[in-house]
Amino acid sequence: MAIDYSETGLEENIETSLTHAGYIERRLHGEALKVFQERAIDVEMLFQFLEATQPKKFERLKTIHGDKFEKRFLDRLDQELNRRGVIDCLRHGIKDRGVSLRLAFNKPPSTLNQLLMQNYENNIFTVSRQVYYSSKHNNSLDMVLFLNGFPLVVMELKNPLTKQTVEHAKRQFKQDRDPKELLFQPKKRVMVYFAVDTDEVWMTTRLDGDSTSFLPFNRGNQGGKGNPIIYNDYRTSYLWNDILQKDSLLDLLFRFVYIEQKDIRDSTGEIVDKKEIVIFPRYHQLDVVRDIETDIQKNKVGGNYLVQHSAGSGKTNSISWLAHRLAKVHDENNEPIFDSVIVITDRRVLDKQLQDAIYQLEHEAGVVQKIDKDSNQLAEAIQNKTRIIITTLQKFPFIIEKVGEFSRGKYGIVIDEAHSSQGGKASTAMTSILSDKSLEDAYAADKVLEDELDSTEEKIVETVEKSGKQNNISFFAFTATPKPKTIEKFGTINPETKVPEPFHIYSMRQAIEEGFILDVLQNYVTYDTFYKVEKNINDDPEVAKGKATQEIARFVSLHPHSIAQKTAIIVEHYRRVTRHKIGGRAKAMLVTRSRLHAVRYKHAFDAYIKKKNYTDMKTLIAFSGTVDDDGLSYTEAGINQISESELTDKFSTDEYQVLIVAEKYQTGFDEPLLHTMYVDKPLNGIKAVQTLSRLNRTCRGKEDTFVLDFVNEPEDIQEAFQSYYEVTGLSDVTDPNILYDLQYELDAMQVYTASEINSVSELEFNGKLKDKRTQERLNPILDQAVDRFNKELTEENQDQFKSSASKFIRTYSFVLQIGPFTDVDLHKLYVYLSYLLRKLPKKPNERVYLADDVALEYYRNQKVFEGTIQLETQGRVDIDPPQHAGGGSAKEEEKERLSSVIDRMNEKFGTNFDPQDKLSRDQLVEDMVQDEELQVRAKNNSIDNFTFSFEGRFMDFLIDRMTERNFFQKMMENEEQRAFLMNEMKEEVYYRLKET
Repeated sequence: MAIDYSETGLEENIETSLTHAGYIERRLHGEALKVFQERAIDVEMLFQFLEATQPKKFERLKTIHGDKFEKRFLDRLDQELNRRGVIDCLRHGIKDRGVSLRLAFNKPPSTLNQLLMQNYENNIFTVSRQVYYSSKHNNSLDMVLFLNGFPLVVMELKNPLTKQTVEHAKRQFKQDRDPKELLFQPKKRVMVYFAVDTDEVWMTTRLDGDSTSFLPFNRGNQGGKGNPIIYNDYRTSYLWNDILQKDSLLDLLFRFVYIEQKDIRDSTGEIVDKKEIVIFPRYHQLDVVRDIETDIQKNKVGGNYLVQHSAGSGKTNSISWLAHRLAKVHDENNEPIFDSVIVITDRRVLDKQLQDAIYQLEHEAGVVQKIDKDSNQLAEAIQNKTRIIITTLQKFPFIIEKVGEFSRGKYGIVIDEAHSSQGGKASTAMTSILSDKSLEDAYAADKVLEDELDSTEEKIVETVEKSGKQNNISFFAFTATPKPKTIEKFGTINPETKVPEPFHIYSMRQAIEEGFILDVLQNYVTYDTFYKVEKNINDDPEVAKGKATQEIARFVSLHPHSIAQKTAIIVEHYRRVTRHKIGGRAKAMLVTRSRLHAVRYKHAFDAYIKKKNYTDMKTLIAFSGTVDDDGLSYTEAGINQISESELTDKFSTDEYQVLIVAEKYQTGFDEPLLHTMYVDKPLNGIKAVQTLSRLNRTCRGKEDTFVLDFVNEPEDIQEAFQSYYEVTGLSDVTDPNILYDLQYELDAMQVYTASEINSVSELEFNGKLKDKRTQERLNPILDQAVDRFNKELTEENQDQFKSSASKFIRTYSFVLQIGPFTDVDLHKLYVYLSYLLRKLPKKPNERVYLADDVALEYYRNQKVFEGTIQLETQGRVDIDPPQHAGGGSAKEEEKERLSSVIDRMNEKFGTNFDPQDKLSRDQLVEDMVQDEELQVRAKNNSIDNFTFSFEGRFMDFLIDRMTERNFFQKMMENEEQRAFLMNEMKEEVYYRLKET
């Protein structure tokens, strides 16, 4: 007998599993089917439930309504379902003519109340296959799960052995299920839709035609997407063997799913509409909450739990659900395990979200209290045993002190992203050091500020350690990037290895592969800064070698010429590349070394933009406290002319494009439109991961990200990410010639012809593809290649073709972003493949990279690396345990002559400066200072107006001296060096003339 690998066989297996667990097999036909098609409710099962659980109330309603009972009652039920939704009605029941009816009963926390237990046991779970849900056509749903007659779960099932996958199931929901049908209308009937095959599960809570958005509901497989192999069962069997079991489904209904009210804003930031979204937990969210609750019920208070969930994991929802569960969890004597649950967070939305969600779950106000006043308010909330308390990181030491005083109480403390610095305020002590009077003070202050922010997580650990082991407190720490001390303190001891590890993990790799965040290391470019300095004093003193090296580097980094050159690179790159991304709405962030750097960059940006007459680019700055520079004091609000609280909302509008930051918004900042990051600051370890991860948020139209780094080496970034993404490998520098290798490989497969490439290119370049009347010409051209691909290539060669084509597109797009590269044939192939890949058949979850057709002006300013920091799968990576340094005196720093320090710095960062070139440049300055026309212009104009006269005279001087020395000839031949020299000399000439 042959193996039954049909879709029907899968249906039968699922149905058998569910009926063995207490579901009732039910076929809808006849009058029951007719009523279901009209009401989208299995009325027979509903009435059976009401008669079994509330017979007196049910009879009373029959008496009130008389002969028209069924119609009138169902009309009233329809009213409530349409107004409140099925979730709220099932949780809290309905009222009809003064009679209150419950439509479902959750499992009681204990067996003490026999009536509640009996009503819970009378819930009716039914499973129906091939449900013909409409009288208008003969379409059927593969499987529907009902609770007391309400169709809560709809599943479309596919079996890859029949060449049908989960992608076909998703497409069926999108294209064959009309959202206008009563059964599919948002929130009125169905709680969740699952697209299922034997390998993967995807879900949605709202059908919206082709705009339907599905999320993966998979367990994860060895740190990545998908599901692991299950012995003697399907990979996806957890769905029906666990998630859809009766108690689990009730738990989801009563204690997880809620409706979020979301504001819809236009490009100016104004709220133009509101949208209701049914929030159903992703698998890892459900799993972590249930796992922790189970462990708490077993081990009670006193344990620690470290949850390592990546960005994109939905930590706000996970924390909300966990806090609610912890506040409700009871022991075997039906006593609450925790008197209060205290949530430590800087997320401004969490308190409102928690309050809204809990009110939906319980219809009870006052469960959540936000501490927004002082420590007395916090102490009172703890003393009053408020169920859920939300406060900030700054109050953490006080909390530990207070809960220690109330030693008879039991507390759950949930710590959210200990290193969050969205508000830019790490502690009140920080504000006292944010007013600097010198460059040295600025660096010292910023070092203190950075140390404050970096050590916040460590201070939490220190606070916990100082308080000693407190058996009346359980800690639940959520972080994407745990430090060694955090793992050591909050991690769970692995019984085999005897070392602590996270209690639950949702990895960065899984988040990237599932599409919840983008891989920020895909497009990474580094620049080196080359410079030469000279000693400006006659003496040659001995100086501390390390400190002198740092001071020289700081001097160079803050020099107006350095900032001006980088500003030009950044502005032009943004305008030529970034601003065209995400439908023209992409934004960028510049990360600077200090607040003084940020202020000077802001001035340089504004001056450059004004000089170039760019009207499509505006900047904002973010830093804390006050910065003094050249006798002037600057604050964030003063420079931006908006309040600090307005900054994030303003930046999200189309008015602003670039945010310049100094130790602010590098962690905890969530702006999906942020596409590009310019880095002018050393980044190490967790700081690198947190900072670059600001780019990884997804939104519609965001295909990629870009990093331009002036400071860090690729190997350092690789090492930083390695600990948090299993193992990171670095690919070689991108060689444009690889495009010819790929072209040769693709041509050899004979999928397309040269004439077909030319035909598509002609349509593209002539703009005909934008004309709907001629778009039909494109498909027949591409279809010829699709036919050859399907008929003439083996499956292995098909995979190779798609892989090579995707790599060609990715590489070509990347090469164009970095430097000048012109090859008409390659560009035609790039355009052609961009369309062809859309038409080729795809395997489940296969992603095709479709980069924008963007060409960039080439910047040769010290580019040293261009490529991808490739994230690879190699299992768990251990990071070193925290080092506890011993005592001892500080080692005296090695001394070195200043001239030696300068020579060493020049050797490392210098380039070939001809001594005669410096003399030529200095003589040119002297000649221009003596120029009468420039003397008059400088005395009567600002530096901005002086610029126009200076640029003209500068060219005159160069032309006159072209035959004198090689230096002037080089300047005339090299536009980039000439522009740099002109900008560098302008200020020197201007201010010398102003002083005379």
